[in-house]
Amino acid sequence: MPSVNPTILKWARESAGLSLEEAAGKVGIRGARGISGEDRLLALESDEGEVSRPVLLKMAKVYRRPLVSFYLDKPPVRGDRGEDFRTLPDQHTAGEPLVDALVRDIRARQTMVRAVLVEEEEAQPLAFVGSMSRNDGVGAVLDSIRRTLGLDLAAFRAQGSAEAGFSMLRRQVEMAGVYVLLIGNLGSHHSAIDVDAFRGFALADPIAPFVVINDQDAKTAWSFTLLHEVAHLWIGATGVSGGHIEGATEQFCNDVASKFLLPEGELDQLRVRIDGDEAAIARLITEFANERLVSRSLVAYRLFRAGALDQTAWRNLTETFKGEWLRNRAAQRERARGQDGGPNYYIVRRHRLGPALLSFVARNMSEGVLTPTRASKLLGVKPRSVHTLLSGASLSIEQGA
Repeated sequence: MPSVNPTILKWARESAGLSLEEAAGKVGIRGARGISGEDRLLALESDEGEVSRPVLLKMAKVYRRPLVSFYLDKPPVRGDRGEDFRTLPDQHTAGEPLVDALVRDIRARQTMVRAVLVEEEEAQPLAFVGSMSRNDGVGAVLDSIRRTLGLDLAAFRAQGSAEAGFSMLRRQVEMAGVYVLLIGNLGSHHSAIDVDAFRGFALADPIAPFVVINDQDAKTAWSFTLLHEVAHLWIGATGVSGGHIEGATEQFCNDVASKFLLPEGELDQLRVRIDGDEAAIARLITEFANERLVSRSLVAYRLFRAGALDQTAWRNLTETFKGEWLRNRAAQRERARGQDGGPNYYIVRRHRLGPALLSFVARNMSEGVLTPTRASKLLGVKPRSVHTLLSGASLSIEQGA
């Protein structure tokens, strides 16, 4: 068995965002003979001991790294997440290992999907991916998206709820050949990724474009994020989006999404004074947003962009809305703990994966292209759960329209 380079052990731990003390506890390295667990781990990372196979297997699980990566000669370069469109990295450092792990996972899934599409289904490139640029302007990009995907604002609002509206938009996007996933953690609530660190991710591949939305965000924000990431696909910009919009690309994609959900002219119905009372403005925004199935933060952003709010008022309102949503979410979870049962695991998993990916896996399993093991990696479940997951899914999506 090849030996393990101690620098790899340190790199794997640090890239997982764990201190020596935290890692020792999670891996199960306890104190012995007067030496603490963290000091024993430090010794392994300093080439003062040999790591056993069971400990290495536990490290692979805790650090979220494949076992083979521990036998590399040196730490690899940082995973390719495309362009990082988040402009305030100091505000989300703690979540970086989780974001990197998520991006690695999504890229691995996308690579598998792409290979099957090319080799088995002879898929052709999707013309809209990378078809435009920021130089074409917000209006032109939005018009192209609207025509290509068959988006209709009246139909969206007629859905009656933000979640139903999102489902309609997702269906239209997936029918065009895009895989849309809802993922906000790495398998459990303990690894939840804060929205400020990661709101969405777009993989602008012309064969198998992927969009990932952080489902830790409010459901009223999902449609906006979906359209934002679709705009990334249109301008061929792979990368991670966060909770801030100072960058030129983020602002452009925000404008595309927001002008579909809230067209020019509608803001005229919302009369606020730039020096008005923020509590009163918040009440007006809440009513206005609820009627249109959009988030209050989106309305505040558009008011800011229109000059109806200054930057201080916009940021204050955004923080107010976020605080209220976090409190409401915590209250809902507390109430759910007191109730028997809960949402069915498979129903929740199907919703997060989306019809397009489920249909792809079911189709290629039935044709013998995908084994249950490979299918499980694409779906993020254990091999024994694949059949149950697929058997209750609605697989009527027609891609490549």
